Amino acid sequence: MMNTARTNETTTLLQKVTSITEEFLGPATDRFVSRQILSHLNKPAADILPEDLQTLLKWTKVTLGHLTEDTQMIDDYVRQMNELIHSLHG
Repeated sequence: MMNTARTNETTTLLQKVTSITEEFLGPATDRFVSRQILSHLNKPAADILPEDLQTLLKWTKVTLGHLTEDTQMIDDYVRQMNELIHSLHG
């Protein structure tokens, strides 16, 4: 039997990560986030947990550094993700 509360929590978390990332990557976001989670966390995006966010942020920051020289954009992304992480860990 599937834990519905856990599934909803994970979906909401993925939506929050996607929403933050979309501001910076636009329409490529869903595929980008899914690929980052699968490649660096070795799990499907639907299985992301709050404790995964620091690792995801680390790898996403590295990847963004290869995609753009706009350090302000990367810093803004990191700030927003850190705000999300802190909101989840109280």
